[in-house]
Amino acid sequence: MNVRRKLDNATIDGVKQVMAKSPMARSAQIAELKRDTTRIPRRATMTLSGTVDKIIPSSDPNRADKANVRVDEADKLYRDLRIDNILLDEHGDDVSLKKGAHVEVTITDDSMRRRSSTKTVKGS
Repeated sequence: MNVRRKLDNATIDGVKQVMAKSPMARSAQIAELKRDTTRIPRRATMTLSGTVDKIIPSSDPNRADKANVRVDEADKLYRDLRIDNILLDEHGDDVSLKKGAHVEVTITDDSMRRRSSTKTVKGS
């Protein structure tokens, strides 16, 4: 019984501490965080591994072939990504993906630019 009373008192003390803080709207909290110069905002990113499932040749010679990338960690409906098979390496040279190549798909939140998101594919 004594242990329960201590837990109840600790809970009540915690609630009192939270209630003692002045209430602040969520928008005011966000504005306060944006004003803080010591805080460095970071973009949200997620990197998933995948495999080039197949290369789809283009019927138009002026268009690039497509690479079908299978991302196993994604939901069933979103596992297959089709991208143009014209990529640049770190030196700026043209490269293309081959069937069976292992790739990393990085999804970056681009909310600072007010666009939805961007995709980066790195081959190994």
